[in-house]
Amino acid sequence: MPVLRLFFAIELSPEIRSGLQQVEKSLRAPLGALPVRWVPAHNIHLTLVFLGDVVTTQVDGLKDMLRSQVASQPVFELEVASLGAFPSFRKPRVVWVGVSAPPALPALQRRIAQGAARLGYPREDRPFSPHLTLGRVAKNASPEDVRKIGEMLAAEKVETLGRMTVTSLNLYSSDLQPSGAVYKCEYSIALSA
Repeated sequence: MPVLRLFFAIELSPEIRSGLQQVEKSLRAPLGALPVRWVPAHNIHLTLVFLGDVVTTQVDGLKDMLRSQVASQPVFELEVASLGAFPSFRKPRVVWVGVSAPPALPALQRRIAQGAARLGYPREDRPFSPHLTLGRVAKNASPEDVRKIGEMLAAEKVETLGRMTVTSLNLYSSDLQPSGAVYKCEYSIALSA
């Protein structure tokens, strides 16, 4: 049976994407040849819930759930700023830019996660931490490389990249190719004005 690798996410504005591209460019120079795999700015989304492999016959149920969970959600603003790393600058594995938003964002994420859980999809163990992944440190990076990357990231500052109004929520598919992931919007629902 055919499957799609699916996740719920917010599409970023062109201005935010442009800002992320500039941050990535400014980080590449000091990090040089250190082993970080950068995410192209056009592939960065604010992921709310990752579902994984979903049988295509279940997609309509996910669309129905999304409609019911988002029907009364008003539009809201978010701000993109600050540089960080998971789990920390001392041992970076993921390089990210932070997202600040009103309580509407975590509330929306919780409702979608709960709706997906009722449909049988597992919940994420970690608490929701809104962020935009810029890059990932290679798994085979030496401890010395990891230390250098962390020190360089800790020395960098990222100011506000801008604000955007969130007007819709999307269900994306991710097709993993040798050249990187290819994303496709499978469904989009508008938030209430």
